[in-house]
Formats: sequence, structure tokens, C-alpha cells
Amino acid sequence: MKILVIGGGGREHALVWKLRQSPRVTQIFCAPGNAGIAELATCVPLKISDHNALLDFAQNEKIDLTVVGPDDALAAGIVDRFEAAGLRIFGPRQSAARLESSKVYAKEFMLRHGIPTAFSRSFDDSSKARQFCEDAKYPLVVKADGLALGKGVIIAEDKATALSAITEIMDERRFGDAGCRVLIEEFLQGEECSIHALVDGRDYVLFPGAQDHKRIFDNDQGPNTGGMGTFSPPSRLLSPALQARIRTEVLDRFLAGLQADGIDYRGMLFPGLMVTADGPRVLEFNCRFGDPETQVLLPLLDGDLLDLLEATVDQRLHQTAPAWKTQAAVCVVMASAGYPGTYENGKPIHGCEKLHAGITVFHAGTQRREGVLLTAGGRVLGVTAIGDTLKDAQSAAYKAVDLISFEGAQFRRDIAAKGLAS
Repeated sequence: MKILVIGGGGREHALVWKLRQSPRVTQIFCAPGNAGIAELATCVPLKISDHNALLDFAQNEKIDLTVVGPDDALAAGIVDRFEAAGLRIFGPRQSAARLESSKVYAKEFMLRHGIPTAFSRSFDDSSKARQFCEDAKYPLVVKADGLALGKGVIIAEDKATALSAITEIMDERRFGDAGCRVLIEEFLQGEECSIHALVDGRDYVLFPGAQDHKRIFDNDQGPNTGGMGTFSPPSRLLSPALQARIRTEVLDRFLAGLQADGIDYRGMLFPGLMVTADGPRVLEFNCRFGDPETQVLLPLLDGDLLDLLEATVDQRLHQTAPAWKTQAAVCVVMASAGYPGTYENGKPIHGCEKLHAGITVFHAGTQRREGVLLTAGGRVLGVTAIGDTLKDAQSAAYKAVDLISFEGAQFRRDIAAKGLAS
């Protein structure tokens, strides 16, 4: 089979890496790809937003299956375009992807179908949003309604921060049209957890859990990022009893809600959860593989990813039974200086050639110029290790990180520490 993967980050590198292991895959293309992906696939210099060019390429190359990585492509309806042309593609259609592209729409879906979530109010008028904040109880969370690269969520400890967040999002349009509306939520106390489930509209297949680290600095300090690292499984937090509640209260109700609302959802569902004293609460829905969660989940998959993706597209998930390694995985993200704000590209990267077996470096923002590997993004590399225990995986990942360098490299030193806490 000939595969096209759309995207150029760490998640897409992990998808290409795993798909390359399938005996049924003969050729992989990636648009636009990156320097790491180029070692496994043919990179095609097409923009993710240029659906016409991507469709033409898929038709000309007779691509058997296209796999969509980024949320913005799904939100813009690339699946609808490909399906209308008779091409097979993995990912939810535009109407279903609204569950990620609009936090207000997702919140209404959760409330309608009894999926546990935080109390919230939505506003399309910044003055009314500010008025609500005058008498609100703090802390609270201010969210841009639309897609904002994982950065449109601001935790407001006090009124001044909340008012500033509303100004930035709605008036100054820091996140563009994503800030046309805001969702203001109660702040939930607890610990975050990520789950992934393939959904074909009739059934779902649950992946192992993972725990992301959103803040830029150790001990969850500083602004939110797209993710500074992750680990799997979060056994200390995600007990069998909690997993059962997530199935019953989140996934079963999600599936029933799709059917009640007539939503044809085929793709990955990645809900971000807060585990509170009262049980799981859904923070948001994501309609694609997580980044960097994919970088720890796929190394633990003991089987063919292509089989699972095709079963999702064909609504055959009930026939699958994926196997998972009994090991643990840790991914540490190395980012450019200044991220998640402004940063410079073009810094030479050294040390990747020194790494030993058992370490996989997923490229997120890289390019190769005249044979030299250079930084080309905010998040640059995802250094992933697997081990028999979480401690083993963490130790191996950080040993590898210490061998890699580029000017201004920043990374957290506490990835997976939550999973090791007693």
C-alpha cells in the first residue's frame, strides 16, 4: 500500500515511523514532513492548508490511504474533500471535527449527553465576558473557542489576569479568529491525564493512558505550550477502577451521543481529562492523535498500526484486539529558546548520531541544509525511550537528552516524575 501522511511535526514522525514497520506498506509520502521524516519517507513540499494540491498529489500517486495528523486540516474539511473524490482517508469529517475546533460546541455536546465536565459560560462579546469576571470565583480558566496550537488556554488566578486574558484573546486577537468567542470555566483541582481511543462511529478501541506536561518549566510553572513531554502508562493515576469509569462515563456516552446526534465520527478521539476527587472530568476533546502523546503510545503498540487505521475507516474496530507491550515509555521534548513565545530557527543540532538502541528521536521542528541538521520550530525534538519500568525509561530518555545539544535548547527535567511519585 502507498500511504500519505499529512503534517510535519513529531506526531507525524511517529506515525510514519510506525507505519513504516507494516509489511503491507510499500511506500510512504509525507507532506510537508521534516528532516527526521525524510529518513523514512518521501517528503513532499506541499502546505497542509493547500487541500487542492494535496488531493491532486494523492490522485496522481494513487495513494491507498491518507492519514491526517494536524487538527487544522481536519477542521478545514480535508477528509470531506478526499472522500468526495473517492479516496480513503483516516480522520473525522469537518462536522465531527467541530468537537475540537469549537470548545463551545464540544461543551454543549458534553452537557447534552451527560459527559462529566467543568461548569462554564461562553461569550462572543468581550464586555459581557469581563462583566462575568467581576464577580466570579477564582481561579478560573479562560479558553479561546477555536484552535490555537494548544496555547489558547489561560489559567487566571485573579480577576486582573482574567480580564487581561479576555483582552488578549477577544480584542487583540492573539490567536486570530479562534478568539471570536471565549469559554470561561471553573478551575478543576486534580491531575491531568490523556486518553486515546480509535472510534469508528459504532465501537471504540482504547489505547493505554498517557500524561502530558503542558507548562514550559519544571513543576508545571510558566505558560502553556503544545506539550513539553509525556509518559505512558500513568499507572499511579489511571487505576483499573478509574479506567472503568472513563469507559462508562466518557467513551460510552460519547459514542451514544454521536449516534443520537447523527454524527459520523471515524478517527482518533483524544479527550484531555482532569482526574478530580469526584472522578474524571473532560477538559476538551481532540479529534486526532496527541502530540507528544503519540510519541510514547506508538512505541508501545505491539502490532500493525495500519490494520487499526483501516479498521477505523471501514467500521471494523469490533474485529480488532491490539496488543500492547508491558513496558513504559517517556518522551522529553527539546524546544528552542524563547518557546512558546518568539524563537530563532537555524541552530545546528549535535549529538543525535551518538544515541544507542532503544532511543528514538522524533523530529518536530527540524530541517537539513547542506547536510547539517538545523532547528526549524518551537518544539524541535521528542527524545523517546522505552524501558521495563517507568524509572528505566525516564533514566534512558534523559541520558539521551544530555547527548544532544543546540544553542538555547530548553527542556524540562521532571517528565514522568508524577508517575514515580509515591
